[in-house]
Amino acid sequence: MQYWLVKSEPVKYSWEKFNKDGRTFWDGVRNYQARNNLRDMREGDLVLFYHSNDGKEVVGIAKVVKESYQDPTTTDPNWVVVDLSPVETLRKPVTLETIKADPKLANIHLVRQGRLSVMSLKPEEFDRIVELGS
Repeated sequence: MQYWLVKSEPVKYSWEKFNKDGRTFWDGVRNYQARNNLRDMREGDLVLFYHSNDGKEVVGIAKVVKESYQDPTTTDPNWVVVDLSPVETLRKPVTLETIKADPKLANIHLVRQGRLSVMSLKPEEFDRIVELGS
């Protein structure tokens, strides 16, 4: 199993909307590194859902329910999506400030590559964020 973090502006697509939908394809990725991360996702992988810009906090856990396929919002074959489904809302959101202050999370991509919208996490990083949110 692999672990990931995806970012979404809550005004565009919030955790609440995601939970109401029950499933979505993760589209709009137009960065090659983030696209490559989508291609590496496998069914069953767990994904942290991060509200960017407004909130700046991890709010829930999702899972990959369908591996990468052509992004239906574009005809450009360079871009892919994966299908995600919500698993659990964190009891308390884990803010970017909290993540930056935690020495165990000093090297995660969220801190080092803040603009990357889809990023991998080490199992211990995923577990630490979930622990902070319980």
